[in-house]
Amino acid sequence: MAIENLLYRIYERRLTRELAGKPLPKHIAIVVDGNRRWARDMGYTDPADGHRAGAKHIERFLEWSAELGVEHVTIWLLSTENVSRPPEELAQLLDIIGELALELAEPDQPWRLRTVGALDVVPPELASTLKEAQQRTAAKTGMQVNLAVGYGGQREITDAVRSFILEKAAGGATLEQVAEAVDAEAIARHLYTNGQPDPDLLIRTSGEQRLSGFLLWQSAYTEFYFCDTNWPDFRRVDFLRAIRSYATRNRRYGK
Repeated sequence: MAIENLLYRIYERRLTRELAGKPLPKHIAIVVDGNRRWARDMGYTDPADGHRAGAKHIERFLEWSAELGVEHVTIWLLSTENVSRPPEELAQLLDIIGELALELAEPDQPWRLRTVGALDVVPPELASTLKEAQQRTAAKTGMQVNLAVGYGGQREITDAVRSFILEKAAGGATLEQVAEAVDAEAIARHLYTNGQPDPDLLIRTSGEQRLSGFLLWQSAYTEFYFCDTNWPDFRRVDFLRAIRSYATRNRRYGK
């Protein structure tokens, strides 16, 4: 084990050196997938054990990101589809998310939290907790951490269009004027992540190679990295490999 740990540290340092002078992402989005599979593989019978392990791992990921100068991280914690899970499992998952938000909002934590999602699909208690965590960290100057809770890409775009229409209607615009004013920039101003840059890199763990609706609008030119490792086992080496992969790509933005 000691030799294995030594080799691991040597490889980690090598990966870090390889990143010197390379273009690094400023906004990383991540789908923390595989918590339930990890729990099964470890012999646990309660999926909540996997969700707890995954939640504990998030702070490590934030620290790794901050060390590299990442300015924004968006973490998908709960989708709009997840709320249809068995009631007992869902209740525990919601509690874990609330506890995580409050832990990340502790005074000794540097992060600025922001909830991105449709909070009307979660219980009022969790919605209140998430809003409280965001308010507690509003004056902090650390990395922006977006907690995607009750998030669905199609729901976000729908909400953005609805918000845009209502804004124009409140100003007395006619239907024809609303239609004339619709463009990409107008919709983007009403997204959950408004005011933030789009993700440079999107990571998904557990071997699934699809977006599942995550940041559909914002990921038009995002680089994707899929990792077979379940989220609780995602190591700093895996993180650095993802960053190395990003650093070697030629981002052409459709040009």
